[in-house]
Amino acid sequence: MKRIVFVLVILALALPLVSAAAQDAPVTLRLWVHQEANFNTGTQALIDSYTALHPNVTIDMETFEYDLFIQTLQTALPAGDNADILGLFGSWTCSYADRLAAMPAGLVDTSQFFDAAVGGYLCDDQVYGLPQEFNMEYGTVLVNKAMFEAAGLTYPPAWTSLDELSSDAVALAQTGSDGLMTVAGYHFTNADAIAFGFLAGILQNGGDYWNEDRSAFTFNTDAARHTLEQMISLVESGAIDPVLFNDSANWGGNAFFTNQAAITLIGPWAVAFGLSDFPDFGEFGYVALPSFGSADPLFAADSGWGLAVAGNSPHADIAWDFVQFATAGAENALGWNVTSGTIPALREIVETDAARGDLLAALPWLEANLPLLQYGRYIGRMPDRDLVFYDIVYPYILDTLQGLMSVDEALMLIEEDANATF
Repeated sequence: MKRIVFVLVILALALPLVSAAAQDAPVTLRLWVHQEANFNTGTQALIDSYTALHPNVTIDMETFEYDLFIQTLQTALPAGDNADILGLFGSWTCSYADRLAAMPAGLVDTSQFFDAAVGGYLCDDQVYGLPQEFNMEYGTVLVNKAMFEAAGLTYPPAWTSLDELSSDAVALAQTGSDGLMTVAGYHFTNADAIAFGFLAGILQNGGDYWNEDRSAFTFNTDAARHTLEQMISLVESGAIDPVLFNDSANWGGNAFFTNQAAITLIGPWAVAFGLSDFPDFGEFGYVALPSFGSADPLFAADSGWGLAVAGNSPHADIAWDFVQFATAGAENALGWNVTSGTIPALREIVETDAARGDLLAALPWLEANLPLLQYGRYIGRMPDRDLVFYDIVYPYILDTLQGLMSVDEALMLIEEDANATF
C-alpha cells in the first residue's frame, strides 16, 4: 500500500511539468504583429503549420498599422493587456524586456543566427526573443538595367571605389529644361540610407560611433568627418540633388520604381513593395557598394523583425514552442523569408547550398547581399533608436548635404543631441 501511495505522489508531482500542448488541453494564444501584407501572409502560414501539428492550440493573429502598433505596445504592455506572442522589431526588444518572458534555458542556441540579427534580442545576458530576418539597410543598392544600358554603362556594375560609383551616378543623372534634376543618379538621401550609410562610413573609415564601454555616442570624430565629407562629394559631383530627393520628396522606393532614380540605397524589403505596386517594372538587381575606406565592407544593422513572448502569458511554454518552431526551424524560417521577401536571420539558410538555392530561386535579387552578412554588426543598445536616427542624424546630415550647415556644426550637434537621449 505504501508503495502505491509513493508512486501516486511521484506522478502527481510530475503532472505540472507536462505542457498543456502535450496533454492536448485546448489552448488559445493571441499574436500581435504590425500590418504588412507579405509579412502577415507568411506568419499566418506558420500558424497554420504549427496548429496542424498541435490541433489543441489555436493562435489568433491580430494586426496593427505600424504607428498604432508602437503606441499599442507602449500602453498595453505596462498595463498587462497584451497578446501572448509579440512580433517585435529586434532593436526595440530590450526596452520591453521587463514585460517579456526570457527564453527557457537550452531551447535554442542563438549562435544559429547571424550576430547582427540576434543582437537586439539579447538583454543583460538573457534572450527575450528570436529573429526572423536580417535587417540590412546598407551594403547593396538597387540598380536599373535599362538606365545603365541607355547611358552606355556596364551592367551590372562592379565598383571598386566611391569614385567609380560617383562617375556612373553622374552619367545616369538627368535634368529637365529648367535645370532641375528629374532623375537621381544615386539616391542615398532617405532617412534610413543616410543613417545607416553614416554608421557604415564611420566603421569603414576605421572609427566607431560608440565609446569603449558603449555608454555614450562618439559622432564628432575624424572617421565621422571623413564619412560626411565623402557623402557631400557625391552631392557636389551631381549624383543627386538632396533638396529634391529625400524622405519627404521623391522617396527612394518610389523614385526607383517610377524611374526617377537609377541607383538607390534601400533595403531588400523594398522589392516586395515595388513589384506589388509596379509589376511591369523592367529588369533590376542589387549590387554591392564599394567601401568608404577599409578593406572589409563593415556595416551596422538593426536586429529586424522577430517574435517574443509576453511575461504575463499563462501559456508561455507553448508560446515559446511556437517561436522556436517559426524561427529556428530552417524549413519554416525559409518559408517566411520567401513570403515576406526578407533576408534570413538563420545562418543555416544562407550557409547551406540547398536552402540558399531555394531562397535565391524565389528572391534572386538577394544574391549580392548574402556574402556581406558576415560583416554586419548590431547597431548597439540605444535608448531611443528612432529618435537618434530620424530626429537627430537624418535631419542634421540632410541639412549639411543641402548646404545649410557645416560638417563641424552637424557632427557637434549630432553627438550632443544623441547623447542627451541617455
